Amino acid sequence: MNFHPIYKVIINIMAVINVIDIKKNSLLIVDDENSNLKVLSHILGSEYSIYTAKNGYDAIERAKEYKPDLILLDILMPEMDGYQTLSTIKKIEEIKKIPVVFITGLDSDEDEEKGLSLDAADYITKPFSPIVVKLRVRNQIQIITQMRTIERLSLIDQLTNLPNRRSFDDRLLMEWKQSIREQMPISLLMMDLDKFKKINDDYGHQQGDVVLMSSALIFSRAVKRPADFVARWGGEEFVVLLPNTPLQGARDIAENIRASVESTPIQSDNGPVINITISIGVNSIIPSRMDSIDAFLSGADKGLYAAKEAGRNKVIYNP
Repeated sequence: MNFHPIYKVIINIMAVINVIDIKKNSLLIVDDENSNLKVLSHILGSEYSIYTAKNGYDAIERAKEYKPDLILLDILMPEMDGYQTLSTIKKIEEIKKIPVVFITGLDSDEDEEKGLSLDAADYITKPFSPIVVKLRVRNQIQIITQMRTIERLSLIDQLTNLPNRRSFDDRLLMEWKQSIREQMPISLLMMDLDKFKKINDDYGHQQGDVVLMSSALIFSRAVKRPADFVARWGGEEFVVLLPNTPLQGARDIAENIRASVESTPIQSDNGPVINITISIGVNSIIPSRMDSIDAFLSGADKGLYAAKEAGRNKVIYNP
């Protein structure tokens, strides 16, 4: 059967969606009894990827290794009980946000209160109902999914779909610390669209938004490595963070962005083509613990100011 080309596109899109949907959420089940591990794995294995551990020490190590979406934790275990295990998990930065549900034979109000006071997400008592376990786990996974969606939205600029200022601040701190540890260069481009206010005044704010979105695409295409990070700083200002990039490499990328913006006309809704330019300040450093992020940002900002003062549509490094 021959399909119209548009149907082929739709079929391909649905195939991609189906592949994405195949990826399961993951659970770490912790219990010192093999029978409990087998039963819970059987109940939940059709919906989730399952990891198991038989004691608190192994649970912590496997949580670090696999980063499960949810941990199901028994309380009565030798050496390190569930309460101690949860308390330890909450002190480890890389896994402390993983929600933990107790599944235990301890069924007194005091035991449940203690578990919830340690920041357990839920408390299920044995003997458990398979349906109840499924529903409780499903509820937790839904909460996790919703929270992750909210977090992603809070880190994305809604107009350009680039990371926002908050997201950039988090990434900069992470890359800065790594550059100090490894003594590798880190570079920053501070960029500002030239005379953007005039574009809004002449063509309207809706067309100004089109210019911002078109510029964001140019910036994203100009960086090639997964570690390079483009973000909207605010208004018509954008930043590009370039880990493990020396000054000359940063200058080359900045010049490529400047030339691409200058040579890319943007069609306005009411007919005329808009030609824009951009000014870019560059800063680069191999940081030590004596250096500050604020000074690093200020250096790129000074370069941007110098580019504006020099007539715009320029790349200037602040020495």
